[in-house]
Amino acid sequence: MTTIARKKAADLRSARWFAPDDLRSFGHRSRMMQLGYSEDDFMGKPVIGILNTWSELNSCHSHFPERVAAVKRGVLQAGGLPVELPTLSVDESFTKPTSMLYRNMLAMEAEEMIRSHPLDGVVLMGGCDKTTPGLVMGGITAGVPMIFLPAGPMLRGNYAGQPLGSGSDAWKYWDERRAGNVSDEQWRGVQAGIARSAGVCMTMGTASTMTAITDALGLTLPGASSIPAVDSAHSRMSSACGRRIVDMVWEDLTPERIVTRASVRNAAIVAMATGCSTNAVVHLIAMARRAGVDLTLDDLDDLGRSTPLLANVRPSGKDYLMEDFYFAGGLLALEQQIAERLDVSAITANGKTLGENIEPAVVYNDDVIRPLSNPVYHEGSLAVLRGNLCPDGAIIKPASCDPKYYVHEGPALVFDSYPDMKKAIDDENLDVTPDHVLVLRNAGPQGGPGMPEWGMLPIPKALIKQGHRDMLRISDARMSGTSYGACVLHVAPESFVGGPLALLKTGDVVRLDLPNRRLDMLVADDELERRRAAWVPPAPRFERGWGWMYTRHVTQADKGCDFDFLERGFGQAAGEPDIF
Repeated sequence: MTTIARKKAADLRSARWFAPDDLRSFGHRSRMMQLGYSEDDFMGKPVIGILNTWSELNSCHSHFPERVAAVKRGVLQAGGLPVELPTLSVDESFTKPTSMLYRNMLAMEAEEMIRSHPLDGVVLMGGCDKTTPGLVMGGITAGVPMIFLPAGPMLRGNYAGQPLGSGSDAWKYWDERRAGNVSDEQWRGVQAGIARSAGVCMTMGTASTMTAITDALGLTLPGASSIPAVDSAHSRMSSACGRRIVDMVWEDLTPERIVTRASVRNAAIVAMATGCSTNAVVHLIAMARRAGVDLTLDDLDDLGRSTPLLANVRPSGKDYLMEDFYFAGGLLALEQQIAERLDVSAITANGKTLGENIEPAVVYNDDVIRPLSNPVYHEGSLAVLRGNLCPDGAIIKPASCDPKYYVHEGPALVFDSYPDMKKAIDDENLDVTPDHVLVLRNAGPQGGPGMPEWGMLPIPKALIKQGHRDMLRISDARMSGTSYGACVLHVAPESFVGGPLALLKTGDVVRLDLPNRRLDMLVADDELERRRAAWVPPAPRFERGWGWMYTRHVTQADKGCDFDFLERGFGQAAGEPDIF
């Protein structure tokens, strides 16, 4: 490990606010004293911002008030001054139409809050799906030393003596209820047992995927993403985050030194090996581009073809949940299994290399964390498709769908809105077969708006009653990371802006060829040209406010759905604020 020259007190960023002998700094110092601090509390000490995405409607983060206290304890132990700053709480359960509509708002808020206040370093507290990428995107651009504190997965669910997994079992039991196989009493039992504690989904959904990715990027304490939310180790980790961020400030260990092309590639490989959520694509691409790393869909597909799935955790795995993953050795143990594929020289938030961090890791259950010789699935979690339906790409999760759909051809059944689709699939007389391809459009970044998690289109009730539980489904939407099935997602360009999906008609034959990464509608080119000439753009979703801003600047799914003006290539960051 390279020895780093430590900062002096005069070099602290907060010293710009507090140190000068002028009227403005007098005002800053006096206001700190108004808050009850003495000069000994803040002069010459790192001021550590704790950005907290807690709210009383965010069940995933309901333990964060206690964790803030633990972080503050660690900061004080290390000689810093902790200050808590509340930020937008983008929860997955209640935020409508979709939390994805507000990920970029959180990123902007985090960036500007860090830049505009006398903070030398920050602890970013998140975990629920969009909070992790939103905070990390803002933190990367702000550029001050940062460490991410993951919320951690909740305890495994339970009903009638059987383990329940977030989302995954909700979809399963809902299909059975629609088929008439689940009583009201059973349904209420599942409802009461599927979310038993604070913390994020305990499947390898988007929340655990994104905290694992952030861990693999080097932005957490090593292995922090695996710790269950209510385990006492989580509180100890929170205190350790507080202690470590103070040293990161003195070492000037900024995100620029941690988030590199090598660490982004490490994160993508780890994502594939964990059976990651399809949402990893839009978030990891956006995070990488904030750091100036041009990660592409083709890069991810290449890694998906060569990285085996080792984490036997639902929904891509069969039998286990995140709590089992933690006790089997957690992320560090999985990374050790694939160490030969990783750049182990990458620096991480604790100041050590990835190789140093994973060297002592042990796999305690090799059915949960599989060796390379016995993977859950021979390739990684995701595959990228291209074709005349998705010239800029689409995503599928092969490990979690029925292999009989890897090569499939069938007639399209097209819906222009979710309500139209929902009404049709609940009609037991719907003219549909297992070979049909369900298609939902106008559900992308602009069309949704915000690209909602509508991509796991429900199986029509007529087929459910016949015993069918999967079929090929296509949309420009996303789907929950806890979902499963033969779902093609993130079709780009989206239909709302005139992508080819807008030209598809019910009855057109669609062909998926997963081995060759193709998705096409078998429609003649001249017919497609006639349809394009007749296509009429839909009315704008918004005429003012955040939505208006969002739809004019959000990029397509293949570019990460960030705002075009926030990406690294758009221009230089604002830099330090003037203080006069």
